[in-house]
Amino acid sequence: MSLEARDQWGGIMKIDSRLKVIQVSCYSGYKADERPIDFTVRGRKLMVEEIIDRWYGVNHSYFKVLANDQKIYLIRYDQDEGQWTLEKITDSKMG
Repeated sequence: MSLEARDQWGGIMKIDSRLKVIQVSCYSGYKADERPIDFTVRGRKLMVEEIIDRWYGVNHSYFKVLANDQKIYLIRYDQDEGQWTLEKITDSKMG
């Protein structure tokens, strides 16, 4: 799977899936890795300002979050791999 992003001219770029793995710090309450509190993308640490949506599968969780750079990120946690990946980045104005 590849990650799509917009280039400087508005075209869609495909990003190699190996670059999607990200580091995430989580709040652990009644369960481990309950929700993300910050994450690092391309060496830049971003704070989660709001969890917009979340949904769960059998072995994975998705979080749609607003970060402190005012962009919306879709991040996925794979319980089997114990790994977080970045699935999508959206300008917060575009929703």
